[in-house]
Amino acid sequence: MKKSEATRLNILQKAFELIYVKGYQTTSVDEIIATTQVTKGAFYYHFKTKDDMGLAIINELLINNFRSTFIKPLETSNHPLECIYNLMHGVLMENEFLKVEYGCPVSNFTQEMAPWHIDFTKALNLLSKQWEDAIIACIENGKKEGTVKSGVDAREIAVFVISGYWGVRNLGKLENSKSVYLIYLKGLKSYFKSKQ
Repeated sequence: MKKSEATRLNILQKAFELIYVKGYQTTSVDEIIATTQVTKGAFYYHFKTKDDMGLAIINELLINNFRSTFIKPLETSNHPLECIYNLMHGVLMENEFLKVEYGCPVSNFTQEMAPWHIDFTKALNLLSKQWEDAIIACIENGKKEGTVKSGVDAREIAVFVISGYWGVRNLGKLENSKSVYLIYLKGLKSYFKSKQ
């Protein structure tokens, strides 16, 4: 990796860490520069604006991490409801990067930026749509394999899972406790039993 590429990646990673903890709106370019220990000129060499950097975080960091965490596990399962449940349990209860007190980075970006910035809305909508499509494909595969009832609406399940996940992440953030995650997971398990 070239030095300029390494510098750019360092800026994105450190900025993401700050934004995940503090929020996008309240994290200043000066804080990012201080944390990354690059010059202001170096920052603006790589990113025209803070929003340009924010979009790069979504497109270059979040999409790849989101794909490997939320989408890849669904691509090969013949038991989709079990797979989705295990995915949710792992992400909520076992993932060491996603902290209860800070919520979900994608959900945070959506709440902070989607209403105000069309490019953020498009990038985040693409991310959400990819997850929804992966869940739908997984459910449809389960219907073919006979592990999910044939009359089940795959999109209904996808919307239920995604909205529940983002909602419970916000509740967890408010309560600063994973106890609400256990309630969600129990409800999710009951919901899935009705679909088998």
